Amino acid sequence: MSTLQKSPHPSPPPQAGEGKEAFGVYVHWPFCLSKCPYCDFNSHVRHAPIEEERFSRAFAREIETTAARAPGREVSSIFLGGGTPSLMKPQTVGAILNAIGKHWRVAPDVEVTLEANPTSVEATRFSGYRAAGVNRVSLGVQALDDASLKALGRLHTAREAFDLIYARPDQTPKMWTDELNLAIAEAAEHLSLYQLTIEPETPFFGLHAAGKLKTPDEATARALYDVTQNVCARHGLPAYEISNHARPGAECRHNLVYWRGEEYAGVGPGAHGRLDIDGVRHAVATEKRPEAWLMRVEASGHGVITDDRLNSEERADEFLLMGLRLAEGIDPARYAALSGRKLDPRRIKMLREEGAIIVDADGRLRVTQAGFPVLDAVVADLAA
Repeated sequence: MSTLQKSPHPSPPPQAGEGKEAFGVYVHWPFCLSKCPYCDFNSHVRHAPIEEERFSRAFAREIETTAARAPGREVSSIFLGGGTPSLMKPQTVGAILNAIGKHWRVAPDVEVTLEANPTSVEATRFSGYRAAGVNRVSLGVQALDDASLKALGRLHTAREAFDLIYARPDQTPKMWTDELNLAIAEAAEHLSLYQLTIEPETPFFGLHAAGKLKTPDEATARALYDVTQNVCARHGLPAYEISNHARPGAECRHNLVYWRGEEYAGVGPGAHGRLDIDGVRHAVATEKRPEAWLMRVEASGHGVITDDRLNSEERADEFLLMGLRLAEGIDPARYAALSGRKLDPRRIKMLREEGAIIVDADGRLRVTQAGFPVLDAVVADLAA
């Protein structure tokens, strides 16, 4: 039985600035049954059996080494991502969670999320994951009609099906409205809804460049975005982040750690972390190739290949970029404390007049629904 078997219903996430900062642990399982043609994540297909026990020992070793660098933390959230973590045996998940509980304190209401695909999870495994300490599952469905699933290269059908992708080829606002209503009926608490993007070095990139894959034009993509916001809000799942919708209290606490600029450890092949060591924020990344990562950990206790110290300007820019994705926005005073300078009031005034941002009575700065589709430009203006 895992040391992480805590409350099955984590408490709602506090607002930014309330109480002590959260600390998250991200664990990356890099293996998938197949590689989706739009995916640029660090995921790998292996036709030979994975040495799961060996990888499990390596995860525990890297957790130990990371905890030695960042001791005394209390873990508020754990996210097992990938790849397809639900390809792991429940015993492997339990061993990883036990290692986290051995080397850090764990909050009584810790949120423990496991990403899963409908084809790779069986009911018996869910009970095993629950026994190990998992209390939240994120299902990567991507679409709810079989033709789109086939086009996206998914290995399941809509009937098996809650992450969803929109702005797909030939998708209309009416089609997306119907699909979204169905998704909300099935997943009543939380939806992650991402516009399809064509990433370099993916099969979709080559098809798109050759004119064989057509995505919606800018006007249609904007209409699909507006449908997303309106349908979800009408059903009581407003956007709390640019691509994430939830009923109040059901927000993903782990992802809020990233967006609020808080501290988190990254464990596993290709994982990233942000650790505060001796008062300095470190941006840490590990070796991406699973077998190379494994050998590094077995040789030296960790797979870290990048460990950059962020200066005050870099940390402030990262806080701005991530924090403005949230509906709650940012506290400009925190930006000033990180960067050593205030945001330019003239730029704030200009963006307010354009309707891209608002400033609350308590001074918090938030991006409007009209501003979210041009978020990159808003951030660039403020950071200049």
